Amino acid sequence: TAILDETAELQLEDLIADEQVAVTVSHSGYLKRTPISTYRQQRRGGTGRLGMKTREEDFVSQLIIDSTHAYLLCFTNTGRVYWLKVYEIPDVGAAGKGKSIASLLNLQPGETVRTILPVRNLEEEGKYIFFATRNGTVKKTPLKDFSNVMSKGIIAIGIDADDELVAVRITNGNNIVFLATHDGMAIRFDGEDVRSMGRPAYGVRGIDLGKNDYVVGMAVTPKERRKDGEGGNCACLILSVTENGFGKRTDVDEYRLQSRGGKGVINVKTTARNGKVIGIHLVDDTSELMIISQYGKIIRIDTNTVRAAGRSTQGVKLLNLEDEDKVAAAVVIPPEEAKNEPENGTLLQ
Repeated sequence: TAILDETAELQLEDLIADEQVAVTVSHSGYLKRTPISTYRQQRRGGTGRLGMKTREEDFVSQLIIDSTHAYLLCFTNTGRVYWLKVYEIPDVGAAGKGKSIASLLNLQPGETVRTILPVRNLEEEGKYIFFATRNGTVKKTPLKDFSNVMSKGIIAIGIDADDELVAVRITNGNNIVFLATHDGMAIRFDGEDVRSMGRPAYGVRGIDLGKNDYVVGMAVTPKERRKDGEGGNCACLILSVTENGFGKRTDVDEYRLQSRGGKGVINVKTTARNGKVIGIHLVDDTSELMIISQYGKIIRIDTNTVRAAGRSTQGVKLLNLEDEDKVAAAVVIPPEEAKNEPENGTLLQ
């Protein structure tokens, strides 16, 4: 028997158990992680458990179920991207507040995080990051181009001085893309119409905007919808929310496919009564929505209580507001309890 000296480089990650955890993100930007085992399964109608302690006007806006070794790609309004390992997010207990994302990332002055995407394998072929900006620009970049993100961040998309990043999604390169605007317009086009580009590229026109109009949200759907009987709910309804507290659900198929760069069609008939559109979300019959106003008024509703409506309608009242109050944000919120984790993680938003 011979004993040999050997030097091996030990990484911090080698000392971290590879386990499934729940990462919660609050509306005001606090992150925390909690082991999945903390959330015991309960019967329907149970009381649930306290998942995150937030300020009275704050709430959990995102739930990510993934491995401690997964990456979180954090995209900012200026078009930069930073990444965190999930294990770098503090485990402060089920009821802990968590840590501000600004203290976890080396953000530049004026930067705010717009989208957080969980990724286990940054080298995966056939996956793309799809971007949409306020001025209607879209871009598609291979996921593997983001495998060497530095602590100070890197450029994810070129952004003009008068523009900013609005939304980011992971796609397989040929999904259907839906863009909605503040003035109530929307366009739906094939993601294959957008050629793949490198990180510094500025992208191409996604929608031709009217004067003073801007993009408020993006949704990505598969080309083929799940057929009845295949199980699960298909998130194929567009929920639009307006600044005066109105909302409506419309099936994505109500919006005809167009060529990228067109003016689109009417999504919401905006009037003095319902106001302009502040955001859109892709939902199914089980989704829940949280709405918060500029004065701090909050309501949580089942989206299936919002009746389905055609494209060019005003919607129904979701939240009663005071005369000078407006809706500040609307988010689809995670379920009360974490479900059994999928193999590759998931993002509920």
